[in-house]
Amino acid sequence: MRSGRRAANPEGRMPLMDHLRELRGRLGKAMIAIALGCVVGYLTYDWVWEFLKAPYCSLPESQAVDPEGCALIVTGPFDAFFVAFKVWLFVGALVSAPFWLYQLWAFVAPALHGREKRYAYIFAPLAAVLFAAGAALAYYITSLALTMLFGFLPPDALTFLTISEYLSYMLIMMSMFGVGFVLPLLVSLLNLLGILPHAALAKWRRVIIFCSFLIAAVITPAEPISMLALAIPLIILFEIAELFAFLNDRRKGRSDPYAGLSDDEVSALDETPSVLDESPSPLEGPDFEEESGKRP
Repeated sequence: MRSGRRAANPEGRMPLMDHLRELRGRLGKAMIAIALGCVVGYLTYDWVWEFLKAPYCSLPESQAVDPEGCALIVTGPFDAFFVAFKVWLFVGALVSAPFWLYQLWAFVAPALHGREKRYAYIFAPLAAVLFAAGAALAYYITSLALTMLFGFLPPDALTFLTISEYLSYMLIMMSMFGVGFVLPLLVSLLNLLGILPHAALAKWRRVIIFCSFLIAAVITPAEPISMLALAIPLIILFEIAELFAFLNDRRKGRSDPYAGLSDDEVSALDETPSVLDESPSPLEGPDFEEESGKRP
């Protein structure tokens, strides 16, 4: 049945309502997968929480409440549930990522050409690696960033960090660092698709560097360690993406006979006579002369 449908509609076009129904179905499957992943988060909650709490527990400020351990305070009756729910959802999204990413891919793939699909197959694993690298960097620098922030406290002050604030800080930092590391890869993909040439990247290099520091300053706390830890790798990755775009455009230019020509430049005129030029004109020849001689 499916093969017959494809034969009747080889381009896979559908009306708008059919697209919306398919999107609704795939979003529903993705949400079910995330919900099942939350069950895994529920079962591994204690281990995941200890893992997320480790950077804070390595600081002496974590012993302000309990000198023999690591403690985070609770200020509301629902804090415990919301913290647990965030951990369940975080683990569920990570565990079910292959499935809900496939649902997204299955919805978008019919609109892509063969070359674009090959690029996606290559760049998807690289995006996962870069996201994990960014999240790991955020996890590693958390203790350094908190040490810098706690350094502004007066000597007689005690640190009472709430469990909700700390968890939100950790999840936001890891997510934003991961997304930031993936952005240069997206730039390279746009260059491969011919949407973003190297000339545009070179023209806006200073703006990209400024925006890297600006984005790092906005999504990180008001301290230099986290900002520089995100901005510097982000700039390096963007420079690598620009180098990739330069090499890719140069490779395309070698195979393009019109490369390097502006839109207003006149192309060279080939004056070699063609077959049509050598053939007699309709206004020439014996037939035309015969007919013209008969006319009065």
